[in-house]
Amino acid sequence: MFGRLGLPEMLVILFIVILIFGANRLPEIGRGIGKGIRNFKESTKEGANTSADEKS
Repeated sequence: MFGRLGLPEMLVILFIVILIFGANRLPEIGRGIGKGIRNFKESTKEGANTSADEKS
């Protein structure tokens, strides 16, 4: 749909994010995204284990 994102497109997106949130908040945002992804992965693994246990 959007095609591939190359280096120039990624730099423009990064620049816009820095303008919106500011450079000081970027580490905080990154930590929050990382925690969210980690929680999502853990919950999907738990869901797969639970459904496997129910089938047995």
